[in-house]
Amino acid sequence: MIKIKKYAAIDIGSNAMRLLVVNIVEQEGKETQFNKSSLVRVPIRLGQDAFTVGEISTENRDRMVDAMKAFHLLMKVHKVESYKAFATSAMREAYNGKEVVALIKKKADIKVEIIDGKKEAAIIASTDLHHLLKTDKTYLFVDVGGGSTEFTLFSDGKIVTSRSFKVGTVRLLNEMVHDVVWEEIEKWIKTNTADFDEVSLIGSGGNINKLFKMSGKMQDKPLSYLYINSQYAFLNSLTYNQRISELGLNPDRADVIIPAVRIYLNAMKWSGARNIYVPKIGLSDGIVKAMYFGKI
Repeated sequence: MIKIKKYAAIDIGSNAMRLLVVNIVEQEGKETQFNKSSLVRVPIRLGQDAFTVGEISTENRDRMVDAMKAFHLLMKVHKVESYKAFATSAMREAYNGKEVVALIKKKADIKVEIIDGKKEAAIIASTDLHHLLKTDKTYLFVDVGGGSTEFTLFSDGKIVTSRSFKVGTVRLLNEMVHDVVWEEIEKWIKTNTADFDEVSLIGSGGNINKLFKMSGKMQDKPLSYLYINSQYAFLNSLTYNQRISELGLNPDRADVIIPAVRIYLNAMKWSGARNIYVPKIGLSDGIVKAMYFGKI
């Protein structure tokens, strides 16, 4: 007997908003399956507002409301029975974030929760990684967003420690990350990985997923430090317009991909990692699984 549940997750990030709809398949005697039914991404760069002027602009507020109305209708059409909507770095820092949340509830009937970096990291870490995590290995999980990056260290299949830093692609584009932040990240990574002989990275986020797709590699194969470094140089050699016309990148991806790769490169360098694995997971996947297992 098969039982299917429909859950949805809304991730309101600094560079885009996403609606993920998942079919949860339960079958007696078998492991529960989480099958992606639909993923909609809307490129609204809230971080450009929040990190530069401290508030969500009227234009982006209205675009958010329209997007959330659409998400509400899509969840209705998909017959979603349960959902969670979380906003991260940009909405955390915008002084009118709570007002926008109230407006979304009033206009689109979607309840949004603004979460801190620690909760964001915990939700992402709750994503099912057992198929990737080998118990005798050590991994540094790096989730790069527009406003923040979450680092989680795994060893023996368990979380050792995690930390969220205010370094993200939109912040870097606006030259809002000071050297002291990089120094803090370097110190944290080196201190927490020092006791482990070999560390591999696990990368999460739209930019590393795009880079992996461009590589043509099989899903279970990692990308090497040398490959990431060469791609960083290659991307930097192209203009913004060339990255769109020659590589087929979306306009809202063509600029942020370079600072994103820089974050992954630094994490690999400071942890001594030679490889980075790129599973198709992120905050929205973590939200669905955390909901299902009663963690949120």
